[in-house]
Amino acid sequence: MLDLAFNKGREEHGTGGPGKDWEIGKGKAMIVSMRLHASRDEIDAVCERVRDFGYKVHSIEGEERVVIGIVGVGDVTACLESIEAMPGVEKAVRISAPYKFVSREFRTDRTIIRVDRNDIGGDEFIIMAGPCSVESEKQIMETADAVAAAGAQLLRGGAFKPRTSPYDFQGLELEGLKLLRKAKAATGLSIITEVMSDRDVELVAEYADVLQIGARNMQNFVLLKTLGKCNRPVMLKRGLSSTIKELLMSAEYIVAHGNPNVILCERGIRTFETATRNTCDIAAVPVLNELTHLPVIVDPSHATGKRSLVPALSRAAVAIGADGLIVEVHPCPGKAISDGAQSLDVPQFQSMMRSLQPYVDIWKQSRVGEAVATA
Repeated sequence: MLDLAFNKGREEHGTGGPGKDWEIGKGKAMIVSMRLHASRDEIDAVCERVRDFGYKVHSIEGEERVVIGIVGVGDVTACLESIEAMPGVEKAVRISAPYKFVSREFRTDRTIIRVDRNDIGGDEFIIMAGPCSVESEKQIMETADAVAAAGAQLLRGGAFKPRTSPYDFQGLELEGLKLLRKAKAATGLSIITEVMSDRDVELVAEYADVLQIGARNMQNFVLLKTLGKCNRPVMLKRGLSSTIKELLMSAEYIVAHGNPNVILCERGIRTFETATRNTCDIAAVPVLNELTHLPVIVDPSHATGKRSLVPALSRAAVAIGADGLIVEVHPCPGKAISDGAQSLDVPQFQSMMRSLQPYVDIWKQSRVGEAVATA
């Protein structure tokens, strides 16, 4: 329902979405929870009153209850007092977090993002696997077949590659996208791949099911705004030296500009430690689960930089409550053009998937218990 609510908001306020005339982090926000089975007339009356105070309305309509999100600039106290006295209103509260739409205060239930037949953030633990870069048809098809057989739901692979050196392999670009599409047709795996520029969003969205924003682009605000107008889910990776608040504020850009389907990714941050490529902030997973309703994925490959450490960190990610993993897999890591040292080969990936199963079984039980507790 969240997707429908935001689309409705975009229709009411223009294709630019709520972010068009609402400065991120500066607007005031409130939540109005309507009583169970509030009538349509009562809901419409509250929305009209909100608009009278100069705010914008973004409603989340469930089967039994409607929650109305309010953003903008105006007299918060007067608006709250007026709305709380209206028929059908259960409570009205102000959102204190600087990130509004992605906050748990805005939406207490988990956001579940549908990608083909898979629900990210739902009751299935999601595995995204594949090479760092799409190198050839043989390589991507062999990898896709292998990870699909082992239980992955999404195929990862870079067609556009951000590299530290301008002389390193930059990706096959359009040809890489076409190979990813061919791999999907052959295996049924959904595709996740990186988009690096706002100019490429439309092109990548034509071929990919999920658009990935790499760590270096986490605060590329022009790109974030463009993705807010895209109809594809977005996976946002945490920046190399970014705080959790900064990650959430970047997610807010995408959601506030009209796209509620955002997946967060903890991929390790830069610290003084040199034993691993990055330092995985594993505690970020439960912190994010407290602060936001968005799904959280862990990238153990970039977090460690060493294939020997990937299985252990993957098990930790399941145990601590992540919604899934994105793992680098290559049929011959020693010959990989990029990130071979952190890529699993096929037998290693198969072994890791088997080792994860007991943890995933417990994870599923905890999700069922959580659903019962919140029912």
